[in-house]
Amino acid sequence: MRVASLVIRTGRADLAFDDIRTEFGLRASFPAAVLAEAEQAVSRSAGDRPDLTSIPLVTIDPPGAKDLDQALCLERTASGFVVHYAIADLGAFVTPGGALDTEVRGRGQTIYLPDGNVPLHPTVLSEGAASLLPGVVRPAVLWTFTCSADGVPESVEVRRALVRSQAQFDYASVQESFDAGTPHPSVAALAEFGPLRRALARERGAIELQLPEQEIEPDGSGWKLVTRPRAQVDAWNAEISLMTGMAAASIMLQARVGILRTLPNPDAAAVSALRKSASALQVPWPSDLSPGAFLAGLDATRPESLALFTDATRLLRGAGYSAFNGQVPELVTHAGVAAPYTHVTAPLRRLVDRFATEVCLAVTAGQELPSWLAEALPQLPSLMGASDSLAAKVERASLDQVEAWVLAGRVGQEFDAVVLRAGDQEAEVFVSAPPVLAKCSGRQLPEGERIRVRLAEADPVERRVRFERA
Repeated sequence: MRVASLVIRTGRADLAFDDIRTEFGLRASFPAAVLAEAEQAVSRSAGDRPDLTSIPLVTIDPPGAKDLDQALCLERTASGFVVHYAIADLGAFVTPGGALDTEVRGRGQTIYLPDGNVPLHPTVLSEGAASLLPGVVRPAVLWTFTCSADGVPESVEVRRALVRSQAQFDYASVQESFDAGTPHPSVAALAEFGPLRRALARERGAIELQLPEQEIEPDGSGWKLVTRPRAQVDAWNAEISLMTGMAAASIMLQARVGILRTLPNPDAAAVSALRKSASALQVPWPSDLSPGAFLAGLDATRPESLALFTDATRLLRGAGYSAFNGQVPELVTHAGVAAPYTHVTAPLRRLVDRFATEVCLAVTAGQELPSWLAEALPQLPSLMGASDSLAAKVERASLDQVEAWVLAGRVGQEFDAVVLRAGDQEAEVFVSAPPVLAKCSGRQLPEGERIRVRLAEADPVERRVRFERA
């Protein structure tokens, strides 16, 4: 089954998501004191830092994005690669213990809804003075990696600097430039470096689930549901962020202080259950192949692969954050990455990244952590856990709402579906047209098989969609 772009219109332009904002207590506006502090921070000097605006950085983000966290320049050298990765420097704008710092700790992260986001920081910063917009000088934290010809970092430098992005690109346009053989010089080496990093991830045993991602977009007359295959450029670019997070985790572990993003290794029962599913679906899984390597080798367009990716979500349970200062925690790895890992590359949109970055800057400079940073570390796991949970609930509620809008009035119609996960009385199915994930009534439905389903319920008020086997 090919997962392609598909548009379904609701036929209404006035449908919005205010009910979801109210239900989850989302507040886009900021208190006056926070806004005043943010405005003052815009005019504050970034301090004495090297001018590295000559590095030809570019950004790659979704179309229309203004909160640009990362800018990239990748160079091929005679012996390997040099990667420059500039990250928005929120430490230049947020005063520890101030009104802004207190507010963003309560928010945790930017919450995205189809009709507008609920930002972590006031937009004067997140879409203005702190954002790595093209053509303007910005304070940044610059990570520089000198890598071997195999894509392995041999040295890492992290420092504050002034940078300037040359251009803002989106994933589709960059992919088109690669397909046409005309990539921008700053990212041309991604076509070689990205696959090298992905090969290293497979060797480590990293677990990646290639499930179709539902997206909601406006279309002028309502809302549309789309699913898009992940572009190669998206995957290559993600490897730069992962490499940076792994390097940051290594810095923290060597210094025995910091905060890690952790995920325990899959337990034996979950792996055994996945092997049984693969056997039932007649998908070969050699005994010496790790779960990550097995999943990486599946054809994501096949229905049995979608079922196995869904089953494999059981392998990735228990994600959290672990803060430490002096004593390294027992669990330091992230099973999805198959290595120690932390968040440092999205500080405009995620709270923990600013603090983790400050740890790396202090450690690499040979300095003690300032007291405000040491005191904040133990608080971050609970703050991020709460905001991660909220973000997931809002995303699910938004998808449920649009699915119900899209299917309202079509009760009784039949659709093609793939059974992703079966239970005793119902299953989870993926309907490709429109792209909907929902429950389907039926006993012992065959996982990984295509079936016909009938829409039994589409309730926009309750945000509920339910199918039954036709």
